[in-house]
Amino acid sequence: MTELPPIVREVKLLGYDSGELKAEHFAVVQAAATAPGPGQVLVRNRWFRVSISTRLMAEAGAEAVQGIPFPPLKPGDTLADGAIGQVLQAGHGVDLAVGSLVMHPLGWRDHALVDADQCTLIDTPQVDPAAWLGHGWTAYAALVNGVQVRPGDTVLVTSGAGAIGCMAGQIARLLGASRVIGTTSSQAKARWMQTELGYDAVVTRDAGPVREQLAQAAPQGIDVIVDMVGGEQLAAALAVARHGARCVLLGAVSAELNPHSATLKAPVELDTFQLILRGVTLRGFSADEEAPELFDAWIRQLANWQGEGGLHIAHTLVKGLDQAPMALQEACAGRLKGLVLVELE
Repeated sequence: MTELPPIVREVKLLGYDSGELKAEHFAVVQAAATAPGPGQVLVRNRWFRVSISTRLMAEAGAEAVQGIPFPPLKPGDTLADGAIGQVLQAGHGVDLAVGSLVMHPLGWRDHALVDADQCTLIDTPQVDPAAWLGHGWTAYAALVNGVQVRPGDTVLVTSGAGAIGCMAGQIARLLGASRVIGTTSSQAKARWMQTELGYDAVVTRDAGPVREQLAQAAPQGIDVIVDMVGGEQLAAALAVARHGARCVLLGAVSAELNPHSATLKAPVELDTFQLILRGVTLRGFSADEEAPELFDAWIRQLANWQGEGGLHIAHTLVKGLDQAPMALQEACAGRLKGLVLVELE
């Protein structure tokens, strides 16, 4: 059995109220390693994901919000997110072999003590961390199960340069969409989305009213909306939706946490009468809860699409645990594109 490391390192939240994340909100600290107990494994992490939802998890008052879709963070807590690592030790009753690669939810540390039932064995000879830790399967499940993209559809993806959006646009095309439109925050990202991800048109917040831009980008209307933003962008998308359009809601970047009322809200004003007349459907969707069985199908389909050269997993790779807080700051500020991964030495 591999010996315990002398120390382990992890990133802790020191404190954060709201606003811009800064370096002083986090600290990389050392701790003593702990041997796994029954049903546990000790994993040496190799990569972990950085998600902008961490900002909401860390906001003051998040622990009081009912129904929040992710665990809140309090000062002194270690951050967490999806990770891939190698099993160093296994406790009694665990059938994961030492040396095997697993995916688990305890990133933001170089070693993790994980319940074995939280681990997914990675048994492929070549490991692409962006494929396993990316949100491509969320996009895939939403487009296959949530709205069922049809050949010839015009598809809109809001936040199209984000971790989900950079995959959703490409997958929609591979599933038969004839026109794919995205939204993003800047002209630089818009150019990248068109040249690297194959978007036909991109709407930006700094180029005028979103609804007017969408009407120009999709003069015949929109059949499928994959929304990660809410607010003005969702309202604009639904305003130009065609009869029978389907909308799947995967996130709400516009959401704000109100610690005084213990609520997390992303309000939007909609003309429901028009939605009824045009037969538009809206569906909130969680791939983890509604389509977990699609993950294996996604991994197989991903291999086929990558082998054919039809899918690019856009990601930003940051090296070193010390750089992880900076990566989170940059991601929350919108300065990074696609999936953000930290690779550990």
